[in-house]
Amino acid sequence: MTLPSRVRVVEVGPRDGLQNEKQPIATDIKVELIHRLAEAGVTYIEAGSFVNPKWIPQMAGSEEVFQQIRRDPGVTYAALTPNLQGYQRAIASGVSEVAIFAAASEAFSQQNINCSVAESIERFAPVMTAAANDNVRVRGYVSCVVGCPYEGEVATGKVADVARQLFDMGCYEVSMGDTIGVGTPASVSAMLEATLEYIPAAQLAVHLHDTYGQALANIYASMQLGIATIDSSVAGLGGCPYAKGASGNVASEDVIYLLNGLGIEHGIDLDKLIAAGNFISRELGKDSNSKVARARLK
Repeated sequence: MTLPSRVRVVEVGPRDGLQNEKQPIATDIKVELIHRLAEAGVTYIEAGSFVNPKWIPQMAGSEEVFQQIRRDPGVTYAALTPNLQGYQRAIASGVSEVAIFAAASEAFSQQNINCSVAESIERFAPVMTAAANDNVRVRGYVSCVVGCPYEGEVATGKVADVARQLFDMGCYEVSMGDTIGVGTPASVSAMLEATLEYIPAAQLAVHLHDTYGQALANIYASMQLGIATIDSSVAGLGGCPYAKGASGNVASEDVIYLLNGLGIEHGIDLDKLIAAGNFISRELGKDSNSKVARARLK
């Protein structure tokens, strides 16, 4: 299959990236990062998460972030909302769009949110009803789509079934997450092929971590199957706080460099994106995890 002519990049750094940092991050720094990403041409920014701050302390200030950010035309400012209470907080804060998440692994679901996969999906019903009444779009996430830190390999049939349930509930798009970054082009392709039996490629996305250095290869394999929405995190920030060693989402800068090399349109200015990644890396007192950003410093 031919590669897509255009790819939509979903920037998850301000949420999935920063939530894994151990140090406190001031609201004005988060707001500045979001502004820089929008100025770089990013049109979808996951800007916060309305979860219990006891579990994810870095997301405690999401209300303030959404109150302070400048809303650029054509940019979606989304947030993760695990339950109806979180959804209501998000809508009150002016969130453009919300996301819900379920695991493909029973053990991960129990460890992460203390309930079964089926129970987690049942909890989303009030969110979906409220979102439909409010005319708010809902994006779905499936985690552990290739491997689980507790169960090991996850069956493709189980992954596809969870994705199908989120899609059937009304999620306009389902993002398939290799939460611990163990996937290879073969395993990611097999997972996507199983899921494509239920959900069209146009309504699937991939969210691939780079723990084993396979993320870009997995993205290329995904695009060969028609996937044209890619989640990534500026400066390669983040990972999974519940999975030991699963640090590092694929860096947005590296994804854009790949797309540029393939002649695939995306609308993002690589230099401005690198600058945004270097900004947040400096604020965090660390080097960027983007190989492209590091190469540009030399």
